[in-house]
Amino acid sequence: MGGGGQQNDSGEPAKGDRGGPGGGLGGSAVYTWEEVQRHSHRGDQWLVIDRKVYNITQWAKRHPGGIRVISHFAGEDATDAFVAFHPNPNFVRKFLKPLLIGELAPTEPSQDHGKNAVLVQDFQALRNRVEREGLLRARPLFFSLYLGHILLLEALALGLLWVWGTSWSLTLLCSLMLATSQSQAGWLQHDYGHLSVCKKSSWNHVLHKFVIGHLKGASANWWNHRHFQHHAKPNVLSKDPDVNMLHVFVLGDKQPVEYGIKKLKYMPYHHQHQYFFLIGPPLLIPVFFTIQIFQTMFSQRNWVDLAWSMTFYLRFFCSYYPFFGFFGSVALITFVRFLESHWFVWVTQMNHLPMEIDHERHQDWLTMQLSGTCNIEQSTFNDWFSGHLNFQIEHQ
Repeated sequence: MGGGGQQNDSGEPAKGDRGGPGGGLGGSAVYTWEEVQRHSHRGDQWLVIDRKVYNITQWAKRHPGGIRVISHFAGEDATDAFVAFHPNPNFVRKFLKPLLIGELAPTEPSQDHGKNAVLVQDFQALRNRVEREGLLRARPLFFSLYLGHILLLEALALGLLWVWGTSWSLTLLCSLMLATSQSQAGWLQHDYGHLSVCKKSSWNHVLHKFVIGHLKGASANWWNHRHFQHHAKPNVLSKDPDVNMLHVFVLGDKQPVEYGIKKLKYMPYHHQHQYFFLIGPPLLIPVFFTIQIFQTMFSQRNWVDLAWSMTFYLRFFCSYYPFFGFFGSVALITFVRFLESHWFVWVTQMNHLPMEIDHERHQDWLTMQLSGTCNIEQSTFNDWFSGHLNFQIEHQ
């Protein structure tokens, strides 16, 4: 990487190493898109940022955002994705220098796969204007109040039981308040996870772990590696985890046809519009996500996130054990997760599932984001209920 010229399988210099004296030394080689696109496999990955060609084969394993999200752009132009995912691109460019192996030949376009160059340039100009006008600047007071109303709901739910007892009606009211606080904490951790609230990334990371770990009992790293893939390739089958339903559901127009041709009958798919309501919203968070979160933390030995999540469960059981005992407290958190799961599914699926779901089509960043998402009607209630993800197009 960034050293001697690249070699093909036979040990001869690759076709691309022809960029002036030194034949590729110091990143002086030039490449065509055809050559770049050949390096799009698991053990051989190149990508392009601002016409510079980088060999990310080894770096991908150490990529802070996870190996998958960066690998999804192997063989492609990743300029817009690079800018979107890194609040401080200049800082990150330091890590790119050792990976630089060359640049696109002067005769090559800046975009791959015949992407619309004018559309790409117009979008980049729009993004620069939005940033200059400060429209992406977060308001600390707003997020402080948002966190405050979550903590208030948690305190009120517990205070309700302390003052008036544990009748069925009060327990149900307590569950509704806890489900509301959990859902709202889910939207808040989303903003911290995107590093979009505080000026310093380190502050965002700490607050993200506090909200998703201590307030929700989940894992920041699990969420990051999953959600960043979603933003990298929204509604792209095999690349977006949010449309990877593990054969339980088939989504979009293409996947059902493929399953029909291959005669894959994991489920009675002609009835999935009916059983969706039985296994989709009710089970996503309390079963699928919960198992996946703990499985990920243990398999990746992510002890920091595990410690954060344990503080949630310790706090929860210390608070509610005096009222319901151990099994009653387990039933309470399960019911809260059941309610939260419905809330989460209806908000997130309205933004994405009605849109195109397809395999990789190598679209430009703007087209890919717009074809995979939509907005929900704006209102004060919708803003709050969806954590402002009713503005999904702008968010993407």
